Amino acid sequence: MINDLLVSVMMVAGTFFMFLAGIGVLRMPDLLMRLHATTKAGTLGAGLVMLAVATHFLDAGVTARTLAIILFILLTAPVAAHAIGRAGYFVGVPLWDKMLKDDLKDRYDPDTHILHNPDDDKNP
Repeated sequence: MINDLLVSVMMVAGTFFMFLAGIGVLRMPDLLMRLHATTKAGTLGAGLVMLAVATHFLDAGVTARTLAIILFILLTAPVAAHAIGRAGYFVGVPLWDKMLKDDLKDRYDPDTHILHNPDDDKNP
């Protein structure tokens, strides 16, 4: 009884977060914000769904597989989002016009594709 309730709560919460990730893709104004929404909410949602699967079956093999899936998602989703966001920035995908801070603006040379380190200017 309590197991079914716990599985249901995790499954509903996981699908809710994945739904929020989908809404974020549709509603956010630029690539970086879309990546942020999908990475954070999607990772949490998929993790909760996988925990619900492990809790439902209560089998060592299934639990090991679901924990491996959760670990894989936690390790790869942020790295992939960072790589996609960085590539999008360097290709010239436009940022939101109300973006307050752009740390790479004065450091990246689009002609040579070189990203300069600000610490290089401080050390002679």
